[in-house]
Amino acid sequence: MKIVKEFKEFAMKGNVIDLAVGVIIGGAFGKIVTSLVNDIIMPPIGRLLGGVNFKHLKFYLVDTTELTTDSKSTAAAIAYGNFINVLLDFLIVAFCIFLLVKVINVLRRNEKKEAAPAEPTEKDCPYCLSKVPVKATRCRHCTSQLEAAAHG
Repeated sequence: MKIVKEFKEFAMKGNVIDLAVGVIIGGAFGKIVTSLVNDIIMPPIGRLLGGVNFKHLKFYLVDTTELTTDSKSTAAAIAYGNFINVLLDFLIVAFCIFLLVKVINVLRRNEKKEAAPAEPTEKDCPYCLSKVPVKATRCRHCTSQLEAAAHG
């Protein structure tokens, strides 16, 4: 029972659940990109290249003049058209992930800027310990002369 308890603690950690959600969303996003490449991007490109369907582009490793249509589907071939589809699919996904990481980094930088401590606008008078503006040269409470302030 101890191992079940340990597994439950592991599975319920925030990072594991976040990772699982990311994998599921990533899989769904991959299907969308695959459909975008196969159904929307490649048909017009194939049309521009003379009505070519990239899925059917192959380099047969045997003499195809003696093959029937049925035996062509099982003949040894390099499916470079399908490779082009998959490569384009990968490039789109990689570019989207690049943009996502870039946006996250910008948001993190903005968070750090907001979290940076603000420049102090007041200082303590060394004589009466009252708050006076940083640029003040004389305390407004005790009228003591303060150190020369740097004027910006």
